[in-house]
Amino acid sequence: MSKYEEGHHLDSEKYETGHGQQMRDFTVDSPHMAAEQEGLKRDLRLRHMIMIAISGTIGTGLFLTSGNTIATAGPGGALLAYAMIGLWLVFVCQAIGEVSTLLPLPGAFNAWGARVFDEAFSFQMTWMYAINWLLTIPAELSASAIIVQYWLPADSSFPPWVVPLIIIIVMVIINLVGVRAYGELEYWFSILKVLTIIIFIICAILVDAGLVGQKVKYGMDAWHIDGAPFKGGFMGFVKTLVSVGYAYGGSEMTGVTAAESRNPHKHVPRAVNTVLLRIAFFYIISIFLLGSIIRNDDPKLDNAEGTAAAAPFTIVFLMAGMTAAANYMNAVVFTSVFSAINSDFYVSTRMLLSLARNGWAHKQIGYTNSRGVPVVALAIVTLCSCLSLITIFVGSGVVFAWFVSIIGSIIFQSWILILFLHFRFRACWKAQGRDPSDLPYRSWGYPYGNILATVIGVCCIVATCYLSVINPPKNPGPGASVQDTSDYRKARDSYAQNLLGAWFPWVCSALLYFGYKIVRKTKIVKAEEADLDTGRFIPTESDKEDLNKKGPLWKRILSFLI
Repeated sequence: MSKYEEGHHLDSEKYETGHGQQMRDFTVDSPHMAAEQEGLKRDLRLRHMIMIAISGTIGTGLFLTSGNTIATAGPGGALLAYAMIGLWLVFVCQAIGEVSTLLPLPGAFNAWGARVFDEAFSFQMTWMYAINWLLTIPAELSASAIIVQYWLPADSSFPPWVVPLIIIIVMVIINLVGVRAYGELEYWFSILKVLTIIIFIICAILVDAGLVGQKVKYGMDAWHIDGAPFKGGFMGFVKTLVSVGYAYGGSEMTGVTAAESRNPHKHVPRAVNTVLLRIAFFYIISIFLLGSIIRNDDPKLDNAEGTAAAAPFTIVFLMAGMTAAANYMNAVVFTSVFSAINSDFYVSTRMLLSLARNGWAHKQIGYTNSRGVPVVALAIVTLCSCLSLITIFVGSGVVFAWFVSIIGSIIFQSWILILFLHFRFRACWKAQGRDPSDLPYRSWGYPYGNILATVIGVCCIVATCYLSVINPPKNPGPGASVQDTSDYRKARDSYAQNLLGAWFPWVCSALLYFGYKIVRKTKIVKAEEADLDTGRFIPTESDKEDLNKKGPLWKRILSFLI
């Protein structure tokens, strides 16, 4: 019996098999499991895992910011940005799938660094990812305040902080119930968003063909107007990268949820394989149709107020003759925000749990109750969420735009570091004399896919950093007109926003990494000594049987796609 088979097993009496046998408790429990896994419940099923990954990528980023992307880069530039970053994300998620299937840890890819490279690297990466999600909460709360304003009269005195506060209270209740409640909510919210995208695609095709609405055939005329298809050239394309990254952000959540999946060997590969195909379909097709129907010089695309009424999806629905489209889309976007905050709370608490269990934060933060809920971490996230309500008074639209810049850059950083750790993981695996065929799941196209994704990632990061420092605004001076002064202030704020967004993750990461390394005097882990076994999931015989492909070929193909 191998080392991990001796010490890393799951109590089969607490497991739910793939044949419908229900068990009462599914606590992560084995004598040599990773400290991060203690007390958690493996209550997420396959349908939860797949729909959670979809839910993490379809939201305000696509519904609210896609119009501005087309307005900035044109239909061709927007499509290229979504396609290129989508390709990068495909291989990032494949890397996550390979390692998370083997080591389903709540710290996910952030915890790999301490195993295969350097503890200081894992320390900074986990903290940065926690910061990312803690910042996402006020961004989404700001979005909720914007969305609700649509249903209020212009002279309403309704306080903008009331709805976000109600959402926070509901989030606390959901998270206290346990991970199963989180999974169920995400499942149903995801279905609503997916149905909305499908309805949109059908309506957009009919509008583009001139079969509904004004019966005007658009075809690809919008691709041939002045400035199209690549409006603003290379610089216009680069300006959209961070917002596109924000729109895709959350796809990597599969690695985090793996720690509470009932069968990571089955659920994680299915999630990373099927969801990416769906996301590529939804995003690429949607952006292509939006860019073909709506001209990139349409002032509505800027959506400066960030409302669903001016969102590009709403515009297409109205063109199709759906007069209630604005109300419907506003409701969908609101549920998307609610869903996103639900995920924000979940991931934030698990990152704080990982920090505490690894000794990188106070140990009490890692406490879990009988339901497997990290209640102290939840209290901290709740407090941060309440403090974020203060930012709403600055202006919800302003706060949302600033946070999108920062969060998008942190997402880029996380993705590129995930690829680096995957390279390092494979090097450690090989150095220990293990064969890639022994892995429960292998990523597609390694190493060439990872190399391509790394090149794309580095180019995107360098381009956004370069864009943030060129062409600083010039002060018009004391004798300038009111309009010139106003334009200067807007340009100055935009410049500061881009500068902070592009450089904050890297400066903060450097301080965390070198600070921890100097204080703790950590060393690079030798490939031969890397711990690739602690916390490893070992399936029972029932699990192995459930993994076997069964049924005729057409059923297996359908099962893979759906």
